Amino acid sequence: MAKKDQIETEIPKSTAARSAKMVSIPVGLAGRGVLGLGKQLVGQSSSVVITDIQEKTAEQLFKVLGELKGGAMKFGQALSVFEAALPENIAKPYRETLTKLQESAPPLPTRVVHKVLAKELGEDWRDNFTSFEDKATASASIGQVHKGVWKDGRPVAVKIQYPGAAEALISDLNQIQRFAKIFQLVLPGLDMKPLLEELRARIIEEVDYKYEAEAQEACWRAYENDPDVAIPKVVMSSDKVLVSEWLEGTPLSKIITEGTQEQRNNAGMRLARFHFTAPERAGLLHADPHPGNFRLLADGRIGVLDFGACNRLPNGFPEPFKNLLKHALDDDAQALYDGFKKDGFILPEVDVDPNLVLDFLVPLVEPLRTETFKYSREWLRDQSARVGDPRNPTAKIGFQLNLPAEYVLIHRVTLGTTGIFCQLEAEGNFRDEALSWFPEIAPANA
Repeated sequence: MAKKDQIETEIPKSTAARSAKMVSIPVGLAGRGVLGLGKQLVGQSSSVVITDIQEKTAEQLFKVLGELKGGAMKFGQALSVFEAALPENIAKPYRETLTKLQESAPPLPTRVVHKVLAKELGEDWRDNFTSFEDKATASASIGQVHKGVWKDGRPVAVKIQYPGAAEALISDLNQIQRFAKIFQLVLPGLDMKPLLEELRARIIEEVDYKYEAEAQEACWRAYENDPDVAIPKVVMSSDKVLVSEWLEGTPLSKIITEGTQEQRNNAGMRLARFHFTAPERAGLLHADPHPGNFRLLADGRIGVLDFGACNRLPNGFPEPFKNLLKHALDDDAQALYDGFKKDGFILPEVDVDPNLVLDFLVPLVEPLRTETFKYSREWLRDQSARVGDPRNPTAKIGFQLNLPAEYVLIHRVTLGTTGIFCQLEAEGNFRDEALSWFPEIAPANA
């Protein structure tokens, strides 16, 4: 019996099972490649064949990731925010799977949940609660959440880490790294290497719930009684268990699929407000931007969950990023180029056309150039195609720019947040919102 309990604490049941599932991705791709060659030999258009292979690979990719916890699911969540950039014929078949990645995963057996609680809170752990729901309300990459009522009457969310989570994360990411080129078949404009390296760097932080509690408490203090942003207060924490006040609201994934335009605009603007202000107000950047981590509350506030991945920014947003926005909004290609050289975004031995650098950054600054801007999947797909087409001179700039290690996480959060804006199809005055917090980036002709 002990052996069975031990097996059921794995994520999922064994490392071998996870590896076998992920190995199925390149094996399936190889089979489709042979089939695709056969189709070309009988006269079918190569572009049609490539699209067919891409669709089937994407479908299998997210199906496999959707069945896994650990690093594979964490990687799937990171990829899911880029869904809005994919061609509709590829994105549509597995959009539902992506939502499941963001919101749920197979739960741990009840006896394993109780075992973790007893180890972390003591054998009398139930004395802390007036009620505790054994059935999980949500599951994520390294833990699951149960609803309960704390001994003082407060509804709480009890986040319980899967046993063996750290080991599984490392194992899964090692496997995924071997197949990085396959992911680029689905998202050809996305460089997987820095994404994987950055995810690996966050593992140690994310499996330490006390470290997460510190970040959540810092954000709660910064946004206490805020009219736009709600952060759940930490009730208690240990290495593997984190108890927070329950935050009732509509998941952002549901707002994306069923919300009114007003709700989507509201969610987008408040998400932008949180994104822009957290480094200045709390000294950190919430670094896990996917819809499963946000709720729209009944009073209109955006609720923010899961502070396991945070970028500590005690001095606020780095000046190089503000300078980048300033020069881009001024359409000053030379100043932008000089700043990139100075701050290490262009290495000393690299020489590129400053105007192409400016053009490459259009997706980042276009929403801040007009009084009202509407994000959309179509806009993001167009921008992704423009900077991802190797025949386009602008796209080649992406291979010549360098992203210093200290900025990888900020870049990913910005891209991920933009992806959510586009999924929401949010419309609003994002320019004035940004300028209200960073007046120094205002264009010279404003």
